[in-house]
Amino acid sequence: MHSKTKIIVLHMKEIIYTAVFVALAIVLILLLIFMFLPDSKKTGNSTQKYVPGIYTSDITLNNTALEVEVTVDESRINSIRFSNLDESITTMYPLIQPAIEDIAEQIYDTQSLENITYSSDNPYTSQIIVNAIGEALKKATANE
Repeated sequence: MHSKTKIIVLHMKEIIYTAVFVALAIVLILLLIFMFLPDSKKTGNSTQKYVPGIYTSDITLNNTALEVEVTVDESRINSIRFSNLDESITTMYPLIQPAIEDIAEQIYDTQSLENITYSSDNPYTSQIIVNAIGEALKKATANE
């Protein structure tokens, strides 16, 4: 048996061109994959929890209507406050403003209405405020 040894001569230019074209082909394939994959924000499968805006809910205290105003963006609760709190209400209910500020601070930290701790001074008023905030957030919830 007689075998002939074959010698292949490659020019360095050909190897470089081949490597560049292979790299460009990989980049092009990755670009096409990322361009045509469905975007989660466009299909509605995103993490959008709320429709951005300002939502209100009413509380009635001793025949006086108060509005709890909740401001949200797509995924966070940004602001909670009373929109029509006047001096007569704060005189009659001096702990109502500190109660909503305490509750709002807890909600900002957790972004949830669960595990809210109420002050021992006004647990019932705090519960009414939390319920009103919950009603406003139901209005703000994104329907998927």
